[in-house]
Amino acid sequence: MAVPSGLEVATLRQRMVAAAVEMTTTEGWAHVTMSRLAQSVGVSRQTVYNEIGTKNALAEAMILAELENFLAVVTHAFDTHPDDLPEAVEAAILGVLELAQDNTLLRAVVSATHGADTELLPLLTTHSTQLLELAKAVVGERVGAYRPDLTQRELDGAIDMVVRVVLSHVMQPSGTPARTAASLGFVARRVLEG
Repeated sequence: MAVPSGLEVATLRQRMVAAAVEMTTTEGWAHVTMSRLAQSVGVSRQTVYNEIGTKNALAEAMILAELENFLAVVTHAFDTHPDDLPEAVEAAILGVLELAQDNTLLRAVVSATHGADTELLPLLTTHSTQLLELAKAVVGERVGAYRPDLTQRELDGAIDMVVRVVLSHVMQPSGTPARTAASLGFVARRVLEG
């Protein structure tokens, strides 16, 4: 039996995670089993366990895959505005809010916080600190490249505030992505420009 190359393993893992997201968003996290996942992807249940591990590890893989999508939007916004930090921040906020608006997995997780599927709550709470720190690190690295006229402590505080407020709007929007991004961008501009 041939050993699959790293590319094939990554592709199989991505297929498994995508299938788990699809099951979660259409039927609920409680209906996701390793057997059903294996059947959906066309592999044995043992292959799923070998590649993913436990159901908790599957949840973590789903979360990290979604986080990568959001961080890619942030990276693109900063790349698009290399000379204007406030514009980059506002574009990143807008991109994240627009992605969140159409994200079926995120909607499934949010509905879990409102009683729809309580088994999804670990997706949101178990890794929240780790996810928050990773998001702040990525934003901090991108913002730091602009060399804003702030002390490191002030910059860390501003990044923490923006990331937490954006996440609160991701979880419970209070307006359109454009209106929210403009409002938060205004605040970020005031902080970043002194």
